[in-house]
Amino acid sequence: MKDTYTYRIGENLYLNLTNRCSNRCTFCVRNGKETYEGYPLWLRGGEPTAEQVISEIGDPKKYREIVFCGFGEPTYRLAELIEICGYVHAAGGRTRLNTNGHGNAINGRNIAPELSGKLDGVNISLNAPDRARYEELCRPQIGNAWEEVLGFARKCRASGVNCWFSVVDCIGAAAVGRCRELAEELGIPLRVREMIV
Repeated sequence: MKDTYTYRIGENLYLNLTNRCSNRCTFCVRNGKETYEGYPLWLRGGEPTAEQVISEIGDPKKYREIVFCGFGEPTYRLAELIEICGYVHAAGGRTRLNTNGHGNAINGRNIAPELSGKLDGVNISLNAPDRARYEELCRPQIGNAWEEVLGFARKCRASGVNCWFSVVDCIGAAAVGRCRELAEELGIPLRVREMIV
């Protein structure tokens, strides 16, 4: 079976660049699953090159957005992500990154300035109102993960990147409310999404 590098859902095309992730979220759509929406997203043959992904995108204007989101954290493939963004924008398309907010820790530097002008939107998964709850829900594999998420968001905002937080509604109304307060303190919008099962 051929590995899935790109997959369409609705009006968007999603890019599956890696299966590596710095979290082991309890609610992740890949837990115990081989496919998502019928697409096999585990990369058995290795991670794709930027050229392989670009060849599958074709004309990005056919889609509402080109979204970096698969069975892994896209910022592990930062160079390829930026190269693909360049192609999409040159061809008149729009780009979005769905991220857990660990990109600076993963790459060992502040990557927010490199994302500025490359992405039309960055969705940062907050998913918890505090460090203890974050570690319980997201089971991070890196140190200071909660602080990394908040720091990444601040640096994106400072670099002029259009970003927002998201939380999954399964964390409960009280926790969502506290996430909303935190987002307001940081001056970053919050979007609440339904848990995907």
